[in-house]
Amino acid sequence: MTTPGSYDEFSMFADNASEVGLALDAPPVVRRVAVPLDDGRKLSALVWGEGDPEVVLIHGGAQNAHTWDTVALLLGRPLVAIDLPGHGHSDWREDHAYWPPSMADDVAVAIARLAPDAKLVVGMSLGGMTAFCLASRHPGLVRRLAIVDVTPGTDHAKAEPIVAFVSGPEYFDTFDEILARTMEHNPTRSESSLRRGVMHNARPLDDGRWSWRYDPMRNWSRGDDGEQRGPDFSLLWDEVDGIVAPITLYLGGRWSVVGDEDVVELRRRQPDVEVVTVAEAGHSIQGDQPVVLAGLLAELLER
Repeated sequence: MTTPGSYDEFSMFADNASEVGLALDAPPVVRRVAVPLDDGRKLSALVWGEGDPEVVLIHGGAQNAHTWDTVALLLGRPLVAIDLPGHGHSDWREDHAYWPPSMADDVAVAIARLAPDAKLVVGMSLGGMTAFCLASRHPGLVRRLAIVDVTPGTDHAKAEPIVAFVSGPEYFDTFDEILARTMEHNPTRSESSLRRGVMHNARPLDDGRWSWRYDPMRNWSRGDDGEQRGPDFSLLWDEVDGIVAPITLYLGGRWSVVGDEDVVELRRRQPDVEVVTVAEAGHSIQGDQPVVLAGLLAELLER
């Protein structure tokens, strides 16, 4: 088992594979690349395989590209998993403005360079909102769209468990403390999978404490009491209207941040949308049911 003090981001794929009963004949071919943006920032990504990427994976808020590791191993196809701005190894914005339309423009630069002919773009949560905007604003880069458990109807109340976790302490005295908090908020996940996730998503500081890799600051709306309320995604329903690519929405069957009324609205704006509920999965379907999700994505790729 890799320990926090000897972190190597490419050293844990065997653990991912073992947890889902996948036999690895050899370590996967994965490299990290940095794509420069016009304002001097860099967007980081993991490039899997040696052929032309068939899939682009975009993670959720307070996550990073490694959230897709098990799904990527199961798919066994060349693909790109992107770190959103302010997350993972991508640069933080000085204005802390991580609004899906602007992030979509950044992601478009990376896709145009790394995966211009991808057959499928997959976005989860905040990455799903970014993917909606990407498909609307850069249609030539999105041939088919898969959204994991989010719509513009997702609000603070529906996402309250996620907001409660992300709004927690910024600093932790030890790695065990940051792992314990993660386990508390993810009781259905194995300790080994959460340990891997925290190792990818946290970093040691010079003073010995630990903090998250993502930018904790968000220039989003605040309530009358001064508390941060999260983004008003409802402003982005119009982005959905402009999408021409086929859309599939995957919902967590155990709990979801998408209400029935959101599905109705999505169907009104995109009558041909396909909606699939993944049993025994919560919001992070790629973490709760990676085998099922990988199978569903593989089926999309064969269409």
